[in-house]
Amino acid sequence: MPGVRSPAPTDYSQEPSRHPCLKINSKEPFNAEPPRSALISSYVTPVEFFYKRNHGPIPIVDDIERYRVSIFGLVENPKELSMADIRKLPKYDVTATLQCAGNRRTAMSKVRTVKGVGWDVSAIGNAVWGGARLADVLELVGIPMLAITTPSGGKHVEFTSVDMCKEENGGPYKASIPLKQATSPEADVLLAYEMNGEPLNRDHGFPLRVVVPGIIGARSVKWLDSIVITAEECQGFFMQRDYKMFPPSVNWENISWPTRRPQMDFPVQVTVAGYAVSGGGRGIERVDISVDGGKTWVEASRYQKPDAPYTADDMCCDKWAWVLFKAEVDIPQDAEIVAKAVDIAANVQPEDVAVIWNLRGILNTSWHRVKVWVGQAKL
Repeated sequence: MPGVRSPAPTDYSQEPSRHPCLKINSKEPFNAEPPRSALISSYVTPVEFFYKRNHGPIPIVDDIERYRVSIFGLVENPKELSMADIRKLPKYDVTATLQCAGNRRTAMSKVRTVKGVGWDVSAIGNAVWGGARLADVLELVGIPMLAITTPSGGKHVEFTSVDMCKEENGGPYKASIPLKQATSPEADVLLAYEMNGEPLNRDHGFPLRVVVPGIIGARSVKWLDSIVITAEECQGFFMQRDYKMFPPSVNWENISWPTRRPQMDFPVQVTVAGYAVSGGGRGIERVDISVDGGKTWVEASRYQKPDAPYTADDMCCDKWAWVLFKAEVDIPQDAEIVAKAVDIAANVQPEDVAVIWNLRGILNTSWHRVKVWVGQAKL
């Protein structure tokens, strides 16, 4: 890619600086999360505390003026767009929570060991993403709003990164979403060049990344190189041989990858530390707190913006973003605090992590439990 390059797969000599408070789960490639207290200190997660998820060395921008995004495939009018071209399109700001599908993986490993980066509860963050709407960009190559297919049979939009990774045998990271999602204005899919009002930094995809609200972070491709309109979903490693949900009975000896679709939406999840989120733009209808291991419950208050009421299906609320919650409860000694959430479709978290255990350790949305030995606590 002119202007942007990926270092050699083992060259980590030009990595950006990071905040010293981050918990490093993998140094090369760099994967880290903030402490729990930093995660819920504000509704919008500061960039330095936003989790870092990488598969190789961070790409380097040598000449932003030469950078181009190619759009081609099953489309009648392929184009190459510069950053100046993209910035000419209407800018949208979308508040959206991104989350690694492996968030809370360490809890699954306590049931039975799983493979993957050992994330605690903070591989998640909420940011204000600024950029051009993907639906507007696709109109430039002749694909209208709300299109389901192109005249030449394109049904999916594949995003290819500058980032090279070992899982793709040294090739680029890539993922796709359905064309009908890409062309829907209501889906709020962005080609983002800003994060929290500032240009993207290198860790988060500078100069341009995809942000697909409401689905697992693995589909929000960073360091965008190209957009390809295809007849089938992406055939890359992270779509076909990773990030799929299997029942607990499947292990590495009997796994059959083609039997499961690539994971897109993430279901509802919550931590006692104070966030709740559901995939697909579904609001959080209720957050319940128990101090006796789930025998009795109280309802927590929910909020997004300071001094503004939160209603799960209100148009004024950010549907792609997390909901923070707060509860003041009396806690007996040797208490077990449990938190669970319910979204507007009445989806509720499973009680036991064992029933959703899977070999990749993804999508742990079980009740979150914290044992404490105090007389009173504020959650």
